[in-house]
Amino acid sequence: MIDHVSVGVRDLERAARFYEPTLAALGLTRLVTRPATIGFGKAYPEFWINLRAAMAQVPHESGTHICLRAKTTAEVDAFHAAAMASGGLSDGMPGLRPHDRVRYYAAFILDPDGNRIEAVTFPSE
Repeated sequence: MIDHVSVGVRDLERAARFYEPTLAALGLTRLVTRPATIGFGKAYPEFWINLRAAMAQVPHESGTHICLRAKTTAEVDAFHAAAMASGGLSDGMPGLRPHDRVRYYAAFILDPDGNRIEAVTFPSE
């Protein structure tokens, strides 16, 4: 249903240093670099960071977040660890989140601009 997503960042190079290892944990690499945007993906750019130098910090209460699919719980763990090592903040430690209709394993992080990104997988056991 969704082809790609974009987030605004105030400092493109700082954001690239954050997102390269964080997204690499999910198998995404930098595929496109332009003066004000960088695209990450597997076969084509699926996740973009766009320079918005005058943008304010994204408020946590905005409610907006982007969720990226991981293949395994180990990828979710690696995503969270890479984000923490690259200057992000945890907004939900990796773990199982059982709910009424679906059981999933996820982690939530905040990038240096306050964008909330989740990694999720659906373990069979």
